[in-house]
Amino acid sequence: MELSVVTDCELERYITEIMLDIGVPAHLKGYHYLRAAIMLSGRDMEAVSSVTKLLYPTIARRFHTTGQKVERAIRNAIEVSWQRGNARTFEKMFGYSAQSGRTRPTNSEYIARIADKVRLDIKAM
Repeated sequence: MELSVVTDCELERYITEIMLDIGVPAHLKGYHYLRAAIMLSGRDMEAVSSVTKLLYPTIARRFHTTGQKVERAIRNAIEVSWQRGNARTFEKMFGYSAQSGRTRPTNSEYIARIADKVRLDIKAM
């Protein structure tokens, strides 16, 4: 199945499951920004190669904020999930976790990895 035939609602639900499994707290603004970033990147992986010029401004317009606030909120959500999240899920998805002593992935690495997982999982359906 191709990602283009999946409805936005189904895609959003699937991404939400992954984010909750990783441990991204839903009460953070960055949670919503991160989900939007993964959805956009899943549909167009080129967006990840230009996060500051394309991805963050697109999300900022959608949520009526600035690109800098989007970047900061996403970074905070990733940091919180990295410290408090499910280490086994991180190991499985990224190959490392906070428990292995590594630093957290960058915003673009985090978004790209989850977007790629979503694309591959949906193709396998």
